[in-house]
Amino acid sequence: MRGVTGVYILLAALLALSGYVAWKLTNKKDTDTEEADKVLREMLENMRKENQELRERDRAYIQERMDRITAENAKTMTSQFRQTADIIQKVTEKLTTLDATNKQVLGGFERLQDLETILKQPKGKGILSEYWLETMLGHVLQPGQYQMQYKFKNGEIVDAVVFFQEKIIPVDAKFSSEKYTAIMSEKNDRRRAELEKAFKNDLKLRIDETGKYIRPEESTTDFAFMFLPAEGIFYDLLVAKVGAVEVNRESLMEYAFSKRVVIVSPATFFAYLQTVLQGLKAFRMEESVRDIQKNIEQLGKHLSSYESFMQKMGTHLGTTVSMYDNAYREFKKIDKDIYKLTEGKAGGAVSPLLIDKPVAHVDDASENTTMNMRRKTAAEEVPMLSV
Repeated sequence: MRGVTGVYILLAALLALSGYVAWKLTNKKDTDTEEADKVLREMLENMRKENQELRERDRAYIQERMDRITAENAKTMTSQFRQTADIIQKVTEKLTTLDATNKQVLGGFERLQDLETILKQPKGKGILSEYWLETMLGHVLQPGQYQMQYKFKNGEIVDAVVFFQEKIIPVDAKFSSEKYTAIMSEKNDRRRAELEKAFKNDLKLRIDETGKYIRPEESTTDFAFMFLPAEGIFYDLLVAKVGAVEVNRESLMEYAFSKRVVIVSPATFFAYLQTVLQGLKAFRMEESVRDIQKNIEQLGKHLSSYESFMQKMGTHLGTTVSMYDNAYREFKKIDKDIYKLTEGKAGGAVSPLLIDKPVAHVDDASENTTMNMRRKTAAEEVPMLSV
């Protein structure tokens, strides 16, 4: 506003001076013409100097204002960038955690493949005990995810339980391999038949014992694992034989299912544990994903705030540029009047110097069109000064 007001004052002075000169010229004799021209040139020179000083002050004022706006913008942008960097760091940390979790999952699959390779031979394995069960649980689960010798409210103790979210999975490994070993070493057919019958009854008793640990009122699952530590025994049950004698595999499996008991061997139980582990990992990953989504939403809010800030900054810059362009147009009008009054001896040397306003969200074609239109307008204004 200072620049525009100064231009208006200068324009009024120029008009007054022009009237005075016209009056003097009409009331003076021809002999005074040279003296009047001299006075006029001196006054015009003084006015040019004053115009130059006024233009320099206006330019300094605009520059000072733009520097102040730029400093404030830089301060705000630095704060925004710092907050954005913090959010990006948190997201990166979460992604690193997910990457480590995926590596652990892949490592678990590799261990499963190694164990399956070791246990390909169904027979020839030794008797696995409760220690093997604990070892397997320790390899695939964290200490807080399982417990050995878990005691129920009535005092009964199950060999192990696996904690899955809010549920408890009972695992019973109380299986005697003595009868199976006796069957494999017995040569007498009659005695072997008696041992096989006793073996079948013993297996049913073990299924009943495992089924007693299914207690939904104490947060157990509606099924339980019956762990057979000998891979050979489990294989014989699958092929419907113990040694060379049929044991009616289907009736044993159906009986186990009726008691909601899942019979597993070391190889299959490991696979089941891996499935449980995958469920735990997926649950944790879901929580991590929710945290990442929350951080990304926060990042989006910061980006939206940053965009709003940039729009405000563009508006301020546009206002400043408009004021500068208007002041410069008024200055060109004065220069044009000087050029006319001196009949081309002074003035007419001012070239248009327009600043493009900041334009947001324009494509290349629109931007080129806008710049060409401004160049055309500036080019049309130059000849007008020499009329």
